[in-house]
Amino acid sequence: MNKKSVVKNLALLIIFAVVSQSCGLLGLGGGGYDDRGELVGVPDREGWEMTIPFGMVSVPPGTFHMGQADEDVAATQINFNKQITIGGFYMDDTEITNNEYRQFVVAMSEGSEVDMPEGITLEDIYPDTAVWVRDYTHHMGDPMMVYYWSHPAFDNYPVVGVDWESAQAFCDWRTEHLNSYRADQGLFRMPNFRLPSEAEWEYASRGGRDMAKYPWGNPYIRNTKGCLLANFKPGRGNYFDDGFAYTAPVATFFANDFGLYDMSGNVAEWCEDAFDEASVPLVWDLNPTYNDDNEPRKVIRGGSWKDIAYYLETGTRTFEYKDTSRASIGFRCAMTYLGRSAGSEF
Repeated sequence: MNKKSVVKNLALLIIFAVVSQSCGLLGLGGGGYDDRGELVGVPDREGWEMTIPFGMVSVPPGTFHMGQADEDVAATQINFNKQITIGGFYMDDTEITNNEYRQFVVAMSEGSEVDMPEGITLEDIYPDTAVWVRDYTHHMGDPMMVYYWSHPAFDNYPVVGVDWESAQAFCDWRTEHLNSYRADQGLFRMPNFRLPSEAEWEYASRGGRDMAKYPWGNPYIRNTKGCLLANFKPGRGNYFDDGFAYTAPVATFFANDFGLYDMSGNVAEWCEDAFDEASVPLVWDLNPTYNDDNEPRKVIRGGSWKDIAYYLETGTRTFEYKDTSRASIGFRCAMTYLGRSAGSEF
């Protein structure tokens, strides 16, 4: 073999070795790449980052006492105190507004690729504007019925007239709306949007203040200047002391320590859980939720513009039927946080 052939063969060997390593030919039992016989996992899994969706805030993980935050003789039997732990999650900083919900309605009207839940039609997801007349006897609700959903003056007000099932449909659409965009960008899917569990809602409402009676603390409903701290009914026939006869624009009142607005008052909010008087002692003490497909009652929390201060308390439990819409009930979304409980953005 002459010198020229030796050099040529040596070059071919070097090229083969380089190509073999880059293509994984040396790791024949390692899934198509050179793992040198070691357990190193599957490649190309980097790039995940849990980003905060627009309009949401981080609710850090923690432990708190769920249940009554003040003496409550009448409801003691359905509201025992129980220490539980909640994992980290994201939550909308305000209730879903008319204009945000309108984006969902328009998308579904124009033929969104997101399938409606079984039994839900396009007509079902439209807010029921008649609640302003139907919910209250001998009440001149016609102006609210005509303008509250449709007029831009109310775009930044919380959506009402939406039942629990329609709120669920909104969460499904919002999930696919975000993740279809992420798929186009070559990004991993984010977790699903959903209604918060009852425990998550109560934990978030307290803003890190364990046993707090209200989201702002204890025990008063007015600040030192005499101003009401939420939109609710402070006395018989008195709806306007807080500045609003009905609902208020979202984020009008101060946020709690987690940065969440209107966790008391404005509109009550749907939670994921079925309602049962005995559910609190039954559920687990880590991320509890009470699911019962045969139970039509669903938990609502936080009280509304038409409710007395009792319903504003962080520990007060009540319900509405899942197919019922009201002029005083809205919702906000939550999303499970994927990642470490410590050392993260929390």
